[in-house]
Amino acid sequence: MWRIIDVQIGEIRVAKGKAVLKSKAIGSCIAIAAYDTTKNIGALAHVMLPGRAPAGKKGSERTKYATDAIEAMVRQMNDLGSRSSDIEVVLVGGANVLNRKDDTICKDNIKSTLKLLREKQMKVKARAIGGTNRRSVSLDVEHGSVSYTESNGGEMQLWKARKAAE
Repeated sequence: MWRIIDVQIGEIRVAKGKAVLKSKAIGSCIAIAAYDTTKNIGALAHVMLPGRAPAGKKGSERTKYATDAIEAMVRQMNDLGSRSSDIEVVLVGGANVLNRKDDTICKDNIKSTLKLLREKQMKVKARAIGGTNRRSVSLDVEHGSVSYTESNGGEMQLWKARKAAE
C-alpha cells in the first residue's frame, strides 16, 4: 500500500519503499529532496531559514534552519542504511513570492543550502529554485523521481534517479 507523507515547514521525513513524500506552499523556503539510489531511501526536508538554529531550539524549530535540517536528514537516512556518498539531491523553492526588492530570505536560503551541500560533497542533480512563484514538490521513493508544480500549473517531473544497477 502506498503511503503519502506530508512534510510541513521545519520537518524532515524519511521513507523506503512505497511512499511519496510531499511538501506544499513552498515560497522562500527550500525543499530538499534526497535519494539514495543504491538503497532506495528517500528524504524530504522543508527548510525555512538559512544557516544554523540559535542555541535552545529543539525539534522542528531547529530543523527550520538549513544546516540543522541537512545534518538531521543525512543522519536519518544513514540510520536506515544509506551512505552519504550515495545520496543525490534535488532542490525546489527559494522564490521571492512577495516580489519585494528588499526581500533577501529567498536568496539567503538558496545560498546557505547550496554552500552546505557543497561542503558535505552532496550531489545536486536538479533544481527548480528562485523566481517569484510558489511551488510544491513530491518525491516518489519507490521509483526515485521528483516532481513539482509551480503556481497553479500541472505537475512536472524534475528528476528521475538512475538506479545503481542501470
